[in-house]
This record gives sequence, structure tokens and C-alpha cells, in this order.
Amino acid sequence: MKKILDKIIEGVLTCSGFVTSITILLIILFLFTEAFGLFKSKVIEEGYVLALNKSNKVSVLNPAQIKDVFDEEITNWKELGGENLPIRVFRLEDITQYYSEEELGPAYEDVGSKITELVEKTPGIVAFVPQRFITQPDKVNFIEDNTISLKDVFAGAEWFPTATPAAQFGFLPLITGTLWVSLFAILFALPFGLSVSIYLSEVANPRVRNWLKPIIELLSGIPSVVYGFFGLIVIVPLIQKLFDLPVGESGLAGSIVLAIMALPTIITVTEDAMRNCPRSMREASLALGASQWQTIYKVVIPYSISGITSGVVLGIGRAIGETMAVLMVTGNAAVIPTTILEPLRTIPATIAAELGEAPAGGPHYQALFLLGVVLFFITLIINFSVEYISSKGVKRNK
Repeated sequence: MKKILDKIIEGVLTCSGFVTSITILLIILFLFTEAFGLFKSKVIEEGYVLALNKSNKVSVLNPAQIKDVFDEEITNWKELGGENLPIRVFRLEDITQYYSEEELGPAYEDVGSKITELVEKTPGIVAFVPQRFITQPDKVNFIEDNTISLKDVFAGAEWFPTATPAAQFGFLPLITGTLWVSLFAILFALPFGLSVSIYLSEVANPRVRNWLKPIIELLSGIPSVVYGFFGLIVIVPLIQKLFDLPVGESGLAGSIVLAIMALPTIITVTEDAMRNCPRSMREASLALGASQWQTIYKVVIPYSISGITSGVVLGIGRAIGETMAVLMVTGNAAVIPTTILEPLRTIPATIAAELGEAPAGGPHYQALFLLGVVLFFITLIINFSVEYISSKGVKRNK
């Protein structure tokens, strides 16, 4: 009977592991499938075209150039490799500025022919209109509607997924914002985390350690939204007043909140690594005349360096993947930060804020999934780093 029960338990555990592995693989497959659909999407909004006068020889524009044209940042075709002509932007709603309602017809049935006529007689025009309104395509030129490229995404400096006529899916502001906040969070958390770890492991008496360590570990169980509220109410006004800023929501506020959230992980892992240092090594150091502090930084810390590094890397992983707290205190501005006092936006915050509003299956939706892929690879690299550092530490200790 015992052998049968053991076999049943073994089968249940095997099935659970198999089902879990398959589920993880399916989730990853779904993530990648949705994400890479972005590179099959067109630059110009679906169903629309950019029509030019027949004499205009410009035929290719990237998303950033299209946006600059319609934002009137670029005002002459010469800047785009064309003739020296001023650019005249036209959208469908501008049609009444050129034609009366009588000319357009009672039911606006003549809109298409009038738009084609307008493009045909205006040399510098660029018309963003529905494709069906160009009734005579042979009388106009079109900007080529290429698919979104890797360069547009990973080298793009602007994230504006709802822009028309060409959405901007530049990841640089989000990637730099994520790394910027995480870097400063670790710079803030590491000295405090290492100091507390040394105190708990080497200085504090057992009674204080047994009282303090559970409190520190309890901090990791506090919901991130609570940290966000703390940052919004306490840290943000303090930074605004201290640095005389127009708004306190900034990368610095996010870094401080993330540093507080990463501290329990860093302290716990680092303290455990230090306590694993053999007693004989401490006694040998003291016997040779070293003081307690000399023993700590010349014996304990070098022996525990792999565990300390693992704690720091795990803290980075916690900081990079955090969503709500960062969303609440960083200002949520999708710009490339130049100082830590500027508002910024991270990858997890962007996904959380925009996924519910993005039309399912559209380019915006797919771009958010691609951000998830980027975050997945960042986390994967961090996890591999922890494994590598830990294995090196184990080999050295042996």
C-alpha cells in the first residue's frame, strides 16, 4: 500500500511540474507572438494615406519625420530631400477651408474628387486622408507606407503611440527611465543594506537580531501601492521643497521609494551570506591580532562577496520590475531623462498605465507586449547573473 501511495504522489508531482512548465512556455510563446506582430504593422494609420502633389519627388519618410511635418517642426520639403517648397499640411477636417458645402455636395459625396483636385493643384501639400477619398490615385503621389522597423522602435526617442498620422513607438525613453531609476535606487540602497547586514551579522546581540530581522523581512510583504502612497505624500513634497522644483514627481522620488522596497531583499540575502562565513576564519583573524572591524572587511566581506552581490542583483530585479509605486511618484513622463530630478517613465509603469486602453491586436497593444519582452530579457539577464555569481562563490569557497 505504501509503494502505491508513493507512486501516486510521485505521479502527481510529475504532472504538476509538467503542467507548470507547459504553462510557462505557452505564456512566453503568447508574449513573443503578440509582441513581434508590431513589425508587421504599417507606419501610417490603417486605412489612411499621405498624398502628395504629382511633382513632389519625396516618397519615403520615417515616423519621426512624419510627426515633425504635421507638428510643423519641418516646414520645407528641402529639409526632407525635396524641392525648395513650403509644406502645406492638410487633414480631412480642413476640407471646409477650401470648398463650400455646396461644392462638396449635400451628403458630402464629392469630398473625394475635391481632395484629389486640391492635391493635384497644390505643389507643396501633404494630405492625410482616408485612402478611399483618393478617387484618382494616378494623379497624385504617395508616401510609401512601410512596416515599422527595429530602428524605429529601439532607436526611437519618442513614445507617443496615439499620434497621427504615424504613431511613435520609440523605446529609448522607457528603457533609459527604467535603468536610470533602478541604478540610483541601488546606489541609495546598497550602503544602507550593507550597513544593516553587517550590524545584524557581526555586531548585534542575538536578542536584538531576533527582534529586528523579522521586522525587516516583514517590509517585503507590504503592498507596493502603500509604498507609492508614502512616496507621494512624504517624499515627493520633500524633494520639491528641497530642490525648489515645479513638481516633486521625479526619478529621484522613484529611486528613493524603490531603494526602500529593495532594502529587505538586500539585507536578508547579504546577512545570510555573512553568517555563513565559518567561525574558524573569524577566530583565526582575531587570533592574529586583527580587530573586529578589520576581521569584518578583510575576512567576512571578501568571503561573502558572492552572496552580497547576489543580494544586490536581486534588489535590482525588484526595482526594475516594480510598477505601482513608480507609476505614482515618477511623474509618468515618457522622455529621455538627463538628470535624476526630471519626471520619467519606466517600462512596467507604461504597461500598467496603457494596456487597458490599447485596442486589442493593434500596434499600440503589440508595442506594449514588446516592452514586456524587453523587460523579460532584462529580468532573465539579472537571474542568470545571480546564478553565475552564486556558482562562482560556491566554487571559490570549496
